[in-house]
Amino acid sequence: MVFSSRSYEYVIIGAGLAAASAIGGIREMDGSRPVLLIGAEKHPPYDRPPLSKKLWFGKKKVEEIFIKDRKYYEENGVTLLEGRKAVSVDPLEKTVTDEKGERHSYKKLLIATGGIPRRLHIPGGQMEGICYFRTLDDYLAIREKSRSGSTALVIGGGFIGSELAAALNVNGVKVTMLFPEGHIASRVFPAYLGKAVQEEFIRKGVTVLNGDRPSSIEKKGDGFLVRTERGRTIEAEGLIAGIGISPETDLARSASLKIEDGIAVNEYLQTSAPDIYAAGDNAYFPYLALDKRMRVEHWDNALNQGRQAGRNMADAREPYEYMPYFFSDLFEFGYEAVGEVDASLETYADWKEENRTGIIYYLRDGVVRGAMMCGIWGKVDQARELIKKRERMDRMSLSGAIR
Repeated sequence: MVFSSRSYEYVIIGAGLAAASAIGGIREMDGSRPVLLIGAEKHPPYDRPPLSKKLWFGKKKVEEIFIKDRKYYEENGVTLLEGRKAVSVDPLEKTVTDEKGERHSYKKLLIATGGIPRRLHIPGGQMEGICYFRTLDDYLAIREKSRSGSTALVIGGGFIGSELAAALNVNGVKVTMLFPEGHIASRVFPAYLGKAVQEEFIRKGVTVLNGDRPSSIEKKGDGFLVRTERGRTIEAEGLIAGIGISPETDLARSASLKIEDGIAVNEYLQTSAPDIYAAGDNAYFPYLALDKRMRVEHWDNALNQGRQAGRNMADAREPYEYMPYFFSDLFEFGYEAVGEVDASLETYADWKEENRTGIIYYLRDGVVRGAMMCGIWGKVDQARELIKKRERMDRMSLSGAIR
């Protein structure tokens, strides 16, 4: 049964950073017309990076990760509909229907529903107790079980897998990592850096099983028994899968919007239906500085793209030209990066201390496409300007190019 509901000038689906930032963008242009934010989680918008970083190291408390307090939404004319999943969008009627059958009318709509954790399609992969890590509730569940001396298997060696493995290790958990690639963070780390970082994990006491995949999962007592393709058997009390996300596109499909590697948008973040916008992890957008269409699954993109989408929903009509950066900390190794940071590109490393402090440049046909600042902070703007120049550079000219 479908129930009628009130109309809003702006409806935002999703309750993450992109959604919260869109509210700020709307209010920069339109100070009064009503906004509805629909979120499937039973929490107001919060930052995700602390879930695998600062919360584990005592640098933040859970109550500090929420982007705004409830008073902010009240004062800005925003209705929060928490714990409610939107299930379909009708672009002709300009309505959103939620799981309770309530229908919400909009003039402008933002789909900022992010991504869905990829799952293990193996026997036992859907077993209760496996954590496909993504949300605050996932963090709370894992944190409660992660006592010193306990054991955990982390499946995945990318951003989330490597950050969680480090965080659990620092908290006294005996961690095993399992992933098919040759080294940690193989999508962004060149082999020389990835292998050096991986050696640091091993020195810290993490058991790293690279080049292998799980083939089945069984329950064993209160924990799990995992068998691998290479014949290994791993027992662990906790099992966490951090194997990436897929863009959430179900709502876009319900509205017959154009889908590519995510929801296709133009430079103004409009979908194929001009009054519907997308921003954040599920938006496939033209990265103007790189002259390339792509998705960016990082905090800084959600922050800035969400704001721009909000402004454009309120008729700013401004292209999204921002170059988002990303960051990570793995034990004592930390970095900031911007641009097309893809390990399949040619790389040149300008080290001060090999594999610890320096700049890695990512090049295509001699042109800098991205840069990773390892152990060097505050240089993202310099890297952005270098990428925007699109000049061919050799090793001599790259040495000291970012200071």
